[in-house]
Amino acid sequence: MPELPEVEITARLLSEGVAGARVESTLAPGINALKTFDPPLHALDGTTLTGVSRRGKHLVVESDAGLVLLIHLMSAGRLQLYEKRAGLRDRTSRILLRLDGDRELRLREFGTKQAAWAKLLRAEELDAEEAVATLGPQAWPDPPPFGPLLAKARPLHTLLRDQRTIAGIGRSWVDEILWEARLSPFKRGRDLSEEEAERLRAATVAILGGAIAHYEEALALPLPDKLPLPLRVHRRQGEPCPRCGAELKAVHYEDYVIAYCPVEQTDGKVLKDRRLSRLLK
Repeated sequence: MPELPEVEITARLLSEGVAGARVESTLAPGINALKTFDPPLHALDGTTLTGVSRRGKHLVVESDAGLVLLIHLMSAGRLQLYEKRAGLRDRTSRILLRLDGDRELRLREFGTKQAAWAKLLRAEELDAEEAVATLGPQAWPDPPPFGPLLAKARPLHTLLRDQRTIAGIGRSWVDEILWEARLSPFKRGRDLSEEEAERLRAATVAILGGAIAHYEEALALPLPDKLPLPLRVHRRQGEPCPRCGAELKAVHYEDYVIAYCPVEQTDGKVLKDRRLSRLLK
């Protein structure tokens, strides 16, 4: 799933590309992806786009008509700007904003789940929309102190991925953040010392900011389907730790994997499977 760095760079590049563009027409080939009917998608026809911004993992396409298109890419969605419009046989198309000059802002989705969605809202309704209103503070660039924020009886790996606790972090970047902070994925948030909480906050800002800076250098329009994630730990179990050289280990769950360094994060303890995770503090 695209996370804060990927959504941020997508918003920045698309905002530069579509600002001032006139919407000639709109289509919703993936009708299940459009979760609102009032105002209708065609309310964007004839309007001018003013930019694209980010809320957590959400993208917000803004227009001069006081309308915003709130988009969640989920695991396989991509919002991309094309110089040529899609054919009607393109099965990946979900939402199409056809712009002047034959260009097209296109929400695509790969795979069969069809989980990506979009909602057309009046701008004044955005903050009250449940998907936005329930978000915790933004994980970047200036999150609040982590001590009070994470003071719960839940593992750090779970807390940092909880969008109601802090917005923007997912399974890829949480591994990188915890490795940077030298903290166990299974340490309880309420057990963080003041120093550990500050270290974790600093690691979050540094890792997410570093990823965005990497993308600023590496990416331009048109955006590729797959972004070059600069990951050092996530899904690299079996490889040497980039810092100490110890073999990175992993905890396998049904639909995701937690990677960590047993030397630097868990005091030499190796977790064999998820059933043992409760033993690791």
